Amino acid sequence: MTRKIADCRKYPSETDCTLTIAGEENEVVRAASEHAASVHGHQDGPELREQVRGMLEDERVGV
Repeated sequence: MTRKIADCRKYPSETDCTLTIAGEENEVVRAASEHAASVHGHQDGPELREQVRGMLEDERVGV
């Protein structure tokens, strides 16, 4: 199974957030959405979670 990553460094924010969240897709969507709401002031809900899901990247595995 490929783990997913949400990386705040890739998106501008007033706090210059550096948080990276990695895990299974549903875990990352939930955690990243809750983070976006509590830290960045977004409204958590289905719309935000779909936006987050669309921004996820596959985790690179070093060999």
